[in-house]
Amino acid sequence: MNFWRKSFLFYVGGMLYCGLELLWRGRTHGSMFLLGGLCFLILGQIGALRHCLFTRAVLGGLAITAGELAVGLLVNRRFQVWDYRSMPLNFRGQICPLYSLFWTALSPIGFIVYRKLEKRLQR
Repeated sequence: MNFWRKSFLFYVGGMLYCGLELLWRGRTHGSMFLLGGLCFLILGQIGALRHCLFTRAVLGGLAITAGELAVGLLVNRRFQVWDYRSMPLNFRGQICPLYSLFWTALSPIGFIVYRKLEKRLQR
């Protein structure tokens, strides 16, 4: 897939991620656009794997959680973007099992959206 198609998919992923944050928390941050775009491209790759849906969903949830941890440790040091310190089993207030489960549950939707957009862009 060429650069412009990947760029468009990155943009869509960033917008979707920010949109989810706005719906869920009422605010977002510019770093979430970058994280969302990257996660969407990764979900596209995971969605194409020949594993069962459950395995791919778990991999998607883990990938997004790893991305949130990396961005959190770089950008969210003062907890101005998000703060999971009050959540059970959180890691440094950056990630927690509950949101990892949410990302796992949402990953199959990301696979479908990515695949549909990718097919449309190939026309």
